[in-house]
Amino acid sequence: MSLPRKPLAVVFDLDGTLIDSEALVKEAHFAACGQLGFTMSEAQFLPLVGMHREANDTQLRLYYGDDFPLEDFIAATRAHVGERVAPLKPGAVEVMDALDALALPYGLATSSRRPWVERHFAAHGLTERFRAVVTRQDCVEGKPHPEPYLNASRLLGVAPENVLALEDSHPGVRAAHAAGCMTIMVPDLLAADDEMHAKARVLASLHDVLALLRV
Repeated sequence: MSLPRKPLAVVFDLDGTLIDSEALVKEAHFAACGQLGFTMSEAQFLPLVGMHREANDTQLRLYYGDDFPLEDFIAATRAHVGERVAPLKPGAVEVMDALDALALPYGLATSSRRPWVERHFAAHGLTERFRAVVTRQDCVEGKPHPEPYLNASRLLGVAPENVLALEDSHPGVRAAHAAGCMTIMVPDLLAADDEMHAKARVLASLHDVLALLRV
């Protein structure tokens, strides 16, 4: 397996790709719903993965009605997570080290907001490593719209077609593909379906990315 061309930059997704946070987010969602007298199923949670908060707010209202207490839900999820920090995904450090050795700049394009990014970047010593950071608050449109990847490519000074995007979710793959990036999906909670295989190279882990970078 090889890439169509040598990437000039790489853009990581955050949750589920760079950090192992989706299980923690799922736990918090289930706990918050229970605290407020609602139940959430696996089938209800998975469509929220990779989406930004506003899209998830809309989805939650579709599930539970317009009177669903969104602000209370958000406060309960934050309280459940507390000050916990998600660990880096296996292979993340090795990929970043390889990119540094190759002098390939890398950035972030995430559906999460800036405080969540800053917490994890500080905890894992990533702040100085990333050349560009695009959060939900830096975009008008969130994933699956291509804007996050277009913005990250622009900040890195590289045309999107020369950017390698690393993603774990369906909305993220759609965003990167729509931006014109070479896209790799490393599935986390969401399995790769036919659409994902058509829009991305699907790999088992970030470790598998290393072989592509060394070609």
